[in-house]
Amino acid sequence: MRLTMKWLMWFVGIGIYVMFLGGVFYYNLFKWTFDEKLKQDVIDKVKTYAPTMRVGLLNNATAITFEEYDIMSELSKDERITSMLYLSRQGKVRWHKESRFIGMAWDEFKAQVPPPTDAISQAYMSKLPKVRQVKGEPFYEIAIPFSVRGDIIGIMDLLVSRAGAEVLIGSAMRKYVFGAIGVLFLLGLPLYFFFHHYVISPMDTLRDSIEGVSLKNFDLRFPPRSDEIGELAGSITRLMGKMKTEIEAISNKDKTYKEAEQRWWRSLLNIIVPPTNYVIVVDENNNILYANFELNRGMDAKTIHLLDVVDSQQQTLLRLVGQAFEMPDQAVEGETVFRNQNFNVKVLHVGQTADTNRTLILFHPKAGISM
Repeated sequence: MRLTMKWLMWFVGIGIYVMFLGGVFYYNLFKWTFDEKLKQDVIDKVKTYAPTMRVGLLNNATAITFEEYDIMSELSKDERITSMLYLSRQGKVRWHKESRFIGMAWDEFKAQVPPPTDAISQAYMSKLPKVRQVKGEPFYEIAIPFSVRGDIIGIMDLLVSRAGAEVLIGSAMRKYVFGAIGVLFLLGLPLYFFFHHYVISPMDTLRDSIEGVSLKNFDLRFPPRSDEIGELAGSITRLMGKMKTEIEAISNKDKTYKEAEQRWWRSLLNIIVPPTNYVIVVDENNNILYANFELNRGMDAKTIHLLDVVDSQQQTLLRLVGQAFEMPDQAVEGETVFRNQNFNVKVLHVGQTADTNRTLILFHPKAGISM
């Protein structure tokens, strides 16, 4: 997988992870904010009517006044309020949307319509508004007590829907998601171009420069840089310089070894082989290392092959060379024609490894024939 794709996957993965954590945080923040706003708005709305409702409770404990009826009608128009229960200080239902419950004692009402939470009892005991979440339902029960000189004279109990808050939360979360994706894109785009311009492109150039290096020059054509990629290019340049030095040293060592070997063969064979004999020494590739006669002019002795000196039609000699390869360290003898003369020939193949294989071919005149 290419580095750009890995970077993109990591960036997107980290971005989604951060968006998820941010989404959890903002969802709870939005939920708390809108829920608190919903609760406080309903409580404040009821408190604006509290003076009128206190007067009604004190003046007429058995039935609501016209002013209180108008308040009930006004509260009923609020889409957030789905149910209302108005209790007097005697514990009787003062108002309910179902007229059959009006005037009913609280204990009897509870038996028929169990309260969803304990908000009413908690509000009565604490003399403060109480809000309770209805278990398993998207509603709050809000109980608001009315008191005079510390005595509870009535309680308004409201069942408030969270549907409006959920809509607001959903709208806010959608805006958050779109905004987070936009930020991720706007942040990732310049980062990608920066990464591509300062990392990927120089690395591609460095790769092309390395691929363009040959064993002849070892020159890395890469523009100088002062960053980490420039340091990497410098390290590669130094490495190739060391490789060039090592290869030249090996080449010089091999050349020196070949020259020394040629001198060795020349010195040895000049002593052992009479001038009337011809001798050829070839290496593992059948390239001629030494010959005691003049080779064809225009040929470099280092690159002359045995077949350049011996006619390929001389099947007898080639067969003897093949036999010598199959019988190392044993001389193979025969007859052949060389340089337009008939010779006896001996072929000896020696060596343990491919790098040290040597083959000696000795041509000597037949008995009774002088050269």
